[in-house]
Amino acid sequence: MLIIVTYDVSTETAAGRKRLRRVAKVCESTGQRVQKSVFECRVSLMQYEELERRLLAEINEKEDNLRLYRLTEPVDLHVKEYGNFRAVNFDAPLIV
Repeated sequence: MLIIVTYDVSTETAAGRKRLRRVAKVCESTGQRVQKSVFECRVSLMQYEELERRLLAEINEKEDNLRLYRLTEPVDLHVKEYGNFRAVNFDAPLIV
């Protein structure tokens, strides 16, 4: 499944800035960054649950915001891209 992870971590304190870096690292370990605080992740249900658990362990629910969106299949009908960034197609050959 394809999921979109978005987050807004309060960076007003040193602890918030550390949380921001930790949340980004968790997301980078699972997906690809498409904007500063937006990641696309292609995961199984088990990987999704693990990612959610890891992210919830990092954020402060009183100060931060975390959103996880599950895109329904077929993804090509629900995702449109404009501009110069192109996401990696993990289903295509890695070497062209």
